[in-house]
Amino acid sequence: MDVLRAYGDGRIFGEAYGDGPVQVVWLHGWARSCEDFTSSGSQLANYGISSVALDLPGFGASPLPDVAWRAADYATAVARALSQMGEEPVVVVGHSFGGKVATVLAADYPHLVKALVLTGTPVLRHGGGGRRSPRRFRFLRALHRRGLLSDDRMEAARRRFGSNDYRNASGLLRDILVVSVNEGFESELSRVSAPVDLVWGANDLVVPTDVARAVQTLLVRSPHVELDVLADTGHLVPTERPTVLVDHAHHLASQ
Repeated sequence: MDVLRAYGDGRIFGEAYGDGPVQVVWLHGWARSCEDFTSSGSQLANYGISSVALDLPGFGASPLPDVAWRAADYATAVARALSQMGEEPVVVVGHSFGGKVATVLAADYPHLVKALVLTGTPVLRHGGGGRRSPRRFRFLRALHRRGLLSDDRMEAARRRFGSNDYRNASGLLRDILVVSVNEGFESELSRVSAPVDLVWGANDLVVPTDVARAVQTLLVRSPHVELDVLADTGHLVPTERPTVLVDHAHHLASQ
């Protein structure tokens, strides 16, 4: 049975699956939680491989950080948790926002990461698909920066033109989201020295497969990069195709 535990400095909680040393860690996407990996963690435990699905700070059971963290701050917190779990490097599976954290983790703490599985991860600036904010929103934002548009009208524009994630977030969590969507991870990708499996939904409209193909070209130090595009699958690979993630995690953990 999965068990909720505290890790690191006691502020990150997660579900543990299986017995023995932790070999795989799961990191969820924005506004999600460790529950996305319930099926994957349970299946992997049946192979005799122990894993932990973490609630990133601000989601699930883990409280918000005190300030608006960047992905690097999240990676540092996860690194502390991994150091507590054991001395051996682990396979890190990151979905969407969790994949950003996993990428920084692999680049900055290579001794902790045996291999990386990224799925639906917007690691390129502006989502990597060349998408920009609507022209009218950019115009209003420019006016606001010059003091020609009130804060109230700017907030109304953000709600009108912003993503569902933006509209659903508030306070510090919204600040973290704004920081996140403006970060690019090309430099971190070029420093990843672990094997990387990219697992993408062919029908992912949030982070299209073009991003995965671009990421392949940036992983110049990785000794092995594999792209697995899943037919009839969207952005939520952890819940749509958990067994595929189990297969990749199992293979990498067993090497």
